[in-house]
Amino acid sequence: MRNRLRDTWKAGKAGINAWLSMPNSISAEITARQDFDSITIDLQHGLNDYQAALGMLQALEPGTATPMARVPWLEPGIIMKLLDAGALGIICPMINTPADAQALVRHASYAPRGSRSFGPTRAVMTYGADYASKANDQVITLAMIETVEALGNVAAIVATPALSGVYVGPSDLSLSMGYTPKLDQEEPAVVDAIKTILAAAKKAGVHAGIHCIATDYAKKMIALGFDFVTIGGSDMRIYAAALAERVAQMRS
Repeated sequence: MRNRLRDTWKAGKAGINAWLSMPNSISAEITARQDFDSITIDLQHGLNDYQAALGMLQALEPGTATPMARVPWLEPGIIMKLLDAGALGIICPMINTPADAQALVRHASYAPRGSRSFGPTRAVMTYGADYASKANDQVITLAMIETVEALGNVAAIVATPALSGVYVGPSDLSLSMGYTPKLDQEEPAVVDAIKTILAAAKKAGVHAGIHCIATDYAKKMIALGFDFVTIGGSDMRIYAAALAERVAQMRS
């Protein structure tokens, strides 16, 4: 079972992640043909449900990127179903306490580490008959840190055994701190909070990711020490921006 994102991290490099908000297997397939380390299907704020995500995971299979999913919430059923469908990573929103982080790891792990129910349907088809014996070591769990409460608990959250790392949600973090919700933050207080999260992850020896739009900002975050960055915001943002640019060029 190959997990390209884990291989990238082992090589000491930062992973580049794509974000799929549109429920479309063709756009997923096009994304899979690009040189991403991982591709995340968004079931929280994206327009995807489980059935759409299943078809998109199938479309991602010919590519080399690690297939991942952001779940709508910390709920065991959808975490297990997406892993059974072939996701090799779970990004979970609104992880505010160590207990939340422990639950995320538990839901995504087979016994004795966790309580994931056995029935890996498509995952066995994709990764082989020995999937169950390797899954705990291969599945990536990223806890989203995006509130003042989570910021205050970050040292305890990153200490969660078997948690792969944390993922900064800049918009919700900004909003929780009383600032305008936006990505690619330059607000000093929010930047300091982001640096605090990164420092806690580094100290604990776990990975740290962040959601970005501009590639220049993503490169800046990598230089800061992040080892997982989403670029472009989402497929919807990239598509809308490209269309707007071309129409503007014509109208000019």
